[in-house]
Amino acid sequence: MLIAGWEVVSRSGLIDQALFPPPSLVVSAFFELLGGGFLGDILVSLSRVIAGLTIGVMAGSSLGLITGRNPRIDESLSPMMNVMRAFPPVALIPLIITWFGIGEGAKVFSIALAVLFPVWVNVHIGAKGVPVRYIHVAKTLTYSDSRILSRVVIPASAPFIVAGARIGIAVSFIMVYVAEIAGASHGIGYQIAVSHLDYAMDKMIAALLSLGFLAAITDFLFIRFTHRVFPWLI
Repeated sequence: MLIAGWEVVSRSGLIDQALFPPPSLVVSAFFELLGGGFLGDILVSLSRVIAGLTIGVMAGSSLGLITGRNPRIDESLSPMMNVMRAFPPVALIPLIITWFGIGEGAKVFSIALAVLFPVWVNVHIGAKGVPVRYIHVAKTLTYSDSRILSRVVIPASAPFIVAGARIGIAVSFIMVYVAEIAGASHGIGYQIAVSHLDYAMDKMIAALLSLGFLAAITDFLFIRFTHRVFPWLI
């Protein structure tokens, strides 16, 4: 119904099709983009997202477990993390470019940095909220600290880890667009920027929707994966 309404409104003449092209033209523009190498742009953006997301989730989860379970580290590290997570990731792009240039490393780093903080907050809250009785029972069973972490803390924090990672997926696709318009010759964000400069709204919307669909598919696959790793979350 949404797509049909979009088509009708766009073709009714109430709005200039150059500004608001109908879905039929957007689909045609998508296939035109594919003929021009858009599939390669999709793969480039996905590789950047996967690399940045993996680094950000691993770093954020590790820091969250550390600060959530160690009060001394929490008191010293968390205030600094809370200050840094208030920085808009988009605003850090010029600084990252100054430090790392416009290569792949800068793009992956910007995505990882943006993902790190929401993951850290979620995992920190989850690890800190593990019921004390769980820890006491594990110590009664003479579990080592590493076994308590792997058998008690991580499983109990799993819902928060998953929630943080899902937020990270959305953030990573936002940041890959920002990173690519800041300096790239390939990628979905680059195609959106080029389409905007060419005033090709149909291609711009097609590329933008492609980015959204990729994010949704990635989130869906991640949910299926977590159901296998953490079956008790189903």
